[in-house]
Amino acid sequence: MTDFKIVNAVQSDAPVILDFIKQLAEYEKLSDQVTATVADLEKNLFGQKSNAHVLLAELQGRRVGFAIYFLNFSTFLGKPGLYLEDLFVVPEARGHGVGKKLLAHLAALTQERDYGRLDWSVLDWNKPALDFYESIGAKPLGDWITYRLQGDALKALAALGS
Repeated sequence: MTDFKIVNAVQSDAPVILDFIKQLAEYEKLSDQVTATVADLEKNLFGQKSNAHVLLAELQGRRVGFAIYFLNFSTFLGKPGLYLEDLFVVPEARGHGVGKKLLAHLAALTQERDYGRLDWSVLDWNKPALDFYESIGAKPLGDWITYRLQGDALKALAALGS
């Protein structure tokens, strides 16, 4: 792949990151759930309390994809790991190895930092993603079910702990 690079995002990249988030949400049929703003991303990805990181993929000088990740921790391994929150490549750049290069970059970071693993989730209907991830050796964790608390349910549970 000629003229390709991966760069760490900076605060001025927030608008392009938000655009990628909106494109990803549209693909996942979740556009109605996007409430993030450029200001939110500037504060929460690049502010003093940031705990997430963004990689941007550039192909021939054009931003064509991103990966957002953060640290998690494996109690069984006794080591941190990387959790890939989102990976997205614009449709016209797919099939050129951009997604694989982003994942390889994250795998290299995981190894360099002596972290124990690289995790992510994928929607069960997203066959192209499932096929891609399995083609690079990733295995689904069939025994695990992901849970989430947000909105009113999160507030109600938090109230019990106050």
